[in-house]
Amino acid sequence: MNKHLMRQAQQLQAKLEETQEELANTTLEASSGGGAVTVVVTGQQEIKSVKISPEVVNAEDVEMLEDLVMSAVSEALRKSKELAASRLGALTGGLKLPGLT
Repeated sequence: MNKHLMRQAQQLQAKLEETQEELANTTLEASSGGGAVTVVVTGQQEIKSVKISPEVVNAEDVEMLEDLVMSAVSEALRKSKELAASRLGALTGGLKLPGLT
């Protein structure tokens, strides 16, 4: 590898590491049921918190609560993956690199 190409690869690696760190420190939020369930995740798809409003807790309708939680988690993870793909894709020019998203 010539020195110029090696330097570009090192710069890309540094930018990728910086972006990964930014994603780890970025949080996204999604809710369902009109805010009855709220989920917060990082840009690296790590769930940070789940909040459930007491009024939706009903022992006779656990399925509804499960659906609300699943919906909020799915939406939060979708947002997180979109953000990661956008930020990392900008660096890699759309090239899919294993382990980045």
